[in-house]
Amino acid sequence: MEYRRLGKSGLQVSALSFGSWVSFSKQINDKTAEELMSIAYEHGVNFFDNAEIYALGESEKMMGRVIKKKKWDRSSFLVSSKVFWGWRGKANKPNQTGLSRKHVIEACDEALQRLQVEYLDLYYCHRPDKSTPIEETVLAMNHLIQQGKVLYWGTSEWSGVEIMEAHRVAEKYRLIGPTMEQPQYSLFERNKIEKEYLDIFRTVGMGTTIWSPLASGLLSGKYNEGIPKTSRFALQGFDWLKERWMLEDNVKKVKKLSELANKLGVTTAQLSIAWVLKNPNVSTAILGATKKAQLIENLKAVESTSLLSTEIMQKIEAIMKNKPVLPEY
Repeated sequence: MEYRRLGKSGLQVSALSFGSWVSFSKQINDKTAEELMSIAYEHGVNFFDNAEIYALGESEKMMGRVIKKKKWDRSSFLVSSKVFWGWRGKANKPNQTGLSRKHVIEACDEALQRLQVEYLDLYYCHRPDKSTPIEETVLAMNHLIQQGKVLYWGTSEWSGVEIMEAHRVAEKYRLIGPTMEQPQYSLFERNKIEKEYLDIFRTVGMGTTIWSPLASGLLSGKYNEGIPKTSRFALQGFDWLKERWMLEDNVKKVKKLSELANKLGVTTAQLSIAWVLKNPNVSTAILGATKKAQLIENLKAVESTSLLSTEIMQKIEAIMKNKPVLPEY
């Protein structure tokens, strides 16, 4: 496994990490979760990603049960949570969502209980909160760090302007600013990492923990001939994912990527994940898996990055035809 610095921090994170979105509690049980987390850990993965909203808190509980059972050295792994939507779903009451000081602090305490850990290595503002002053949120995160409940805080799916505003507030009041952002990044989703965030990388620096490097599985190639009954796109309540990604042009591109991957002797998933890791501004790419063979296969993507020569990268660009156009300086 390769390890990378999380932005300008001293924290080292494995290039590939393991996340629980969709799968934990919805697709897999405790036994499978333990097997997959163990495989990831044994292959050098040191970051396990979660959030209060995932399966309405049940995902964190499941991960917490595994962590408690495995008894890994706490200093050998990182665990995260995210705050914004709450975990009660339609039963949420005022102050049980958003990024107010009250919800940020109470949600952290609840996440610690569900995950059965004393502190969160990474804690994210899962979305920006337009109704809460950024000063309030930054101060709340700083407070949690001072308490030792959180080691690093960051954002998820914030705009570049919002991230820089958080840094401005932190600098003004001498508080700890965000260390990382968790954006979506894949061969189909490129604008934020390759264009919008460039000035942030150049100035204050920022770690990135990428979600959906396989575009919810589309880039694995398993949807090339349709939608398998046990796949994510077939899950009840996830029609929006299917509608977003299962477009004829997208599937055609994946089929061409599969042909290229086959020539290189790797899987489509390994090629797609390796492409994400090739970007120097990527700290880690979060893998999701429901099966042992699937996870082991995708973990080998780290080795596949060496195959991505300039020529191969150009071939990928010729297939995708979606490289963001950068402004001229």
